[in-house]
Amino acid sequence: MSTKFSTTYPGKEALTAFFNQHGIKQVECLFADVSGYPRGKLMPAHSFAAAAELRIAEAINMQAITGEYSYDPVFPDADPDVRMVPDYSTIKLVPWSSVPRAMAIHDCTQLNGDTCEFNPRVILKQVVERYKAKGLTPVVAPEIEFYLTAANVDPNQALVSPVSRGGRPEVGQSAYSLNMLNELAPFWDEFRDALDILGVVSDTWIHESGESQYEINLMHGDPVDVADQAFLFKYAAKEIAIKHGINAVFMAKPISGQAGSSMHIHQSVVDAAGKNIFSNADGTESALFRHYIGGLQAYIPDMMMIYAPFINSYRRFVENSQAPVNLQWGVDNRTAGLRIPISSPAARRVENRIAGADANPYLAIAATLAAGLAGLEEGLTPSEPIVGNGYEHGHDLARGYQASLAQMTNSASARRLLGANFVQGFVSVKELEYQNFLNEISAWERRYLAPQA
Repeated sequence: MSTKFSTTYPGKEALTAFFNQHGIKQVECLFADVSGYPRGKLMPAHSFAAAAELRIAEAINMQAITGEYSYDPVFPDADPDVRMVPDYSTIKLVPWSSVPRAMAIHDCTQLNGDTCEFNPRVILKQVVERYKAKGLTPVVAPEIEFYLTAANVDPNQALVSPVSRGGRPEVGQSAYSLNMLNELAPFWDEFRDALDILGVVSDTWIHESGESQYEINLMHGDPVDVADQAFLFKYAAKEIAIKHGINAVFMAKPISGQAGSSMHIHQSVVDAAGKNIFSNADGTESALFRHYIGGLQAYIPDMMMIYAPFINSYRRFVENSQAPVNLQWGVDNRTAGLRIPISSPAARRVENRIAGADANPYLAIAATLAAGLAGLEEGLTPSEPIVGNGYEHGHDLARGYQASLAQMTNSASARRLLGANFVQGFVSVKELEYQNFLNEISAWERRYLAPQA
């Protein structure tokens, strides 16, 4: 179902007719929090149609993955409300609901109309507006990897592959296997139908190198629209997997010894005439193309926490695994953090391979676009492109959570590119999550330290 509505309020009559047509009594009013997790309220359809005001505590935007809240001074002590404002173009049917239900993605605004500085979708929209002010339009396309695992009721136990149609879990590496892509057909059939209903436009589907690991490429388009699709993609995968007794897992490194899961972000920029500014009229790469890469190399390190937001995220950055460990760039080179796919001049683009599948798509896209735009504005010069094995150039990304957190906490450029209050709030949430992690005693510690320490 493609929505009939524009972004603005279509009127009570039109919405009521739509809800009546589909027997809808409730609307999921949702947004992505700082971790990309869907939060919001369930609203009666008749109230939504009447444009009834909907509020939520501003702090919900910045709820830690543990469910806790930071008391950093950047957050008002009064814990005030913000207004949830629907984007009516995002109204969809909820495919997995047991009763007819609709959903709509919302932005959060202050009650006085000011921007909510902590809402990830709003932050991405602000970055896109900076491009538009220069007569430019960014274009993005994410590639999202994830695992399907058996149900896991005990977090002390490792995740394992689900039993498939052959009667046993998948073993071995089956990259690009069509047989393995046909496993778990009931889930895939329902998931594909759900994506059609949600308006998530995918390109190719593949089985990745990990056991029961998959990758779906979304079609390129407007950054906010594509981020919405990535957000709904993850929401749908998790809900429908549970219906089939399995889990869809977007952790960056969910299974020891298996491949990590990424969210590669392809990006280009077009001018007011629709021309790709990364290419000259004769088809050669433009100076702006290099400036954009220069911006990525200069500013991604300070925003590493956006691309790798959790303790587990840093387990993915393993040398000789096609996971990036530096910000070298090269043509058709998967050992580099920034890959330039071979393409026509009109399709010249940069593939940012840093982000994990666990990254918030709104924030990951906002961060990479903000870095690239800074490179354009400042005329930055990148390193020379590499040829051959990118791992030979060393591991110059932050090696762990603490180093990445410290770098973003002390970064003036991150605050300039994403907003000072957002960055302060973000790092305070990440510090809270780290302190919570320190309270957990791991199997590794029990295995080696208990008998020997």
